Amino acid sequence: MTRYAEMIKERRELLKAHDYEAIPQEEWWKPDQIKGVDPPPLEKPFSKDADLIDLVDPNDFKVGCIPLIDAIKNRASQRAFTDEPLTLEELSFLLWSIQGVREVDKNKVWTKRAVPSGGGRQPFETYLLINLIDGLKRGVYRYLPIEHKLILVTETLPEADDLMGRVWYQKFIGKSAVVFVWAAIPYKTEWRYSFISYKDILIEAGHICQNLYLACEAIGAGTCAIAAYEQKAMDELIQVDGENEMTVYISPVGKIERK
Repeated sequence: MTRYAEMIKERRELLKAHDYEAIPQEEWWKPDQIKGVDPPPLEKPFSKDADLIDLVDPNDFKVGCIPLIDAIKNRASQRAFTDEPLTLEELSFLLWSIQGVREVDKNKVWTKRAVPSGGGRQPFETYLLINLIDGLKRGVYRYLPIEHKLILVTETLPEADDLMGRVWYQKFIGKSAVVFVWAAIPYKTEWRYSFISYKDILIEAGHICQNLYLACEAIGAGTCAIAAYEQKAMDELIQVDGENEMTVYISPVGKIERK
């Protein structure tokens, strides 16, 4: 077998169901939850002195009211965006659609959100590269789903050419109003599922992004998910370390011309 064939075979293993009978029962394997370790935070901590940015409350949404069947029928990857900005309400709706919190466990073990997650652990943080949102300055932000608010990470946002260079020169990213960047904090899931966590984490990225696609359809916007990017460059942009938290998926959003 060639080295190429060996690598393909190795990576295909991630697609398979876990062989639970083969999982060792020794103490070293057991996840931290079983060992009695306190759970990691349900969302990445932030300074309580930080200035948080209010979003539109889901109970006040006036956008997004289209039949689900229409959103599914029209769902498509969009790579051409207009220069029209998104409103703060539209951005709020998109964020709530992908990570909106319905319930927080009193023991801080799980949250119930708009998307499913193994054990309710929700390992993803949502970062936003904001370019054209009414009322918001350009910059990198992070969504706080439990509070339904934004926090500014940095006002330094690359220009279009630099940003395209970080995603293998997919030009449409430079024309978007906002880029959603999802970063995984693996330990959120590892705490419960140990080293069988990773297939679950990757599946959950798909749950989140599909909700974004459908929510975009509901506001006359479009998106196109990106899995080809420069790992280190994207991690540095959203200011994560690439080890305990790392970029996994990217999806630019903008208004589109309807035919």
